[in-house]
Amino acid sequence: MHIYTKNRGHDNISFLFFLLFFLFLFLGLNSVVLAQDVGEGAGENKETMFSLIRKGGPVMLPLGIASILALAIGLERFISLNKEKVLPSSFLKGLGEVWRRDSADGAAEKYCEDSEASCAHVFKAGISWRSQGHEAVSKAIEDAGAREAEKMKRSLRPLSVIAGVCPLLGLLGTVYGMIEAFQRTADSGGAAKTADLANGIYEALVSTAAGLTIAIPVLLLFQWLSSRADKVIDHLDEVGTEFIVDFALPDIGSNEAGDSNPGEPKYSSNINPQS
Repeated sequence: MHIYTKNRGHDNISFLFFLLFFLFLFLGLNSVVLAQDVGEGAGENKETMFSLIRKGGPVMLPLGIASILALAIGLERFISLNKEKVLPSSFLKGLGEVWRRDSADGAAEKYCEDSEASCAHVFKAGISWRSQGHEAVSKAIEDAGAREAEKMKRSLRPLSVIAGVCPLLGLLGTVYGMIEAFQRTADSGGAAKTADLANGIYEALVSTAAGLTIAIPVLLLFQWLSSRADKVIDHLDEVGTEFIVDFALPDIGSNEAGDSNPGEPKYSSNINPQS
C-alpha cells in the first residue's frame, strides 16, 4: 500500500518551514530592537536592545512571555503532529499479531484500550463496527478521526489566541505611550516640545511593532499546524479503514484480489507509516 511509503521530501520541507518560522520570528524581534540612531549634532548614541525594550513600556513583558509560549507550543505541536507519533508502526504490528492469534472483537478492542497511541480510539471504533460491513467501518473510523482531529486542533488554540492578542497588547502600549508623550510635550516649553513629541511617538510605536512582529509568524504557524493536523487525520482514516477491512473483513479484501490467505493483510510487508 502506497500510504505507508516514507515521504522524506515532505518531512524535510516541513522541517525547513519550521526553521524558517523561527528565523522569521527572531529577525522580526531583532528588527524591533536594532540599534537606533538618536544622536544629535556630533554626538551619537546607539540604543541597545534592552533599553529599547524598556522604552516599549510594561506591555513588552507580556509580549515577551507570549513569544516564548508560542515558540514552546509550536515546537511541541510540530513534534507531536507526526504520522509516526500518531500512528506508530509498533501499534499496527501489535494489533495485527493480536488479530492473528484471536480474531474475536474483545482481544483487538482490549489491545486498543491498553495502547497509548492517539490512533487507538480510531481503530477501536472500526473494530467495534466490523460486523456491519465496510461502509459502517468507514463511517465509524471517520467519526472517530474527526474527534481526534478536534483534540489535536484544540491544543493549537493557544497559538490563535496569542496571534490575536499580541497586536492588541502592542496597540494598547502605543496608546499609553502616546498619552505619556503628549503629556510630556504639554509640560515642556519652547523648542523642546517638538523633540519631546517625536521621541515620545518613537518610543510608543515600539510596542505595536513588537506585537505585530510576534503575531504574524504565530498566525502563519497556527494555520500551517492546523493543515498538518488535517493531513495526519486523513492519513489515519485511510490507513485505519484499509487495515480493518484487510483484517476484520477478509472475505471482502481477499476475494476481490484472489488471495489464498485471507487472514493475512495484503500490505503486511510494506508497513512504514513514517511521515
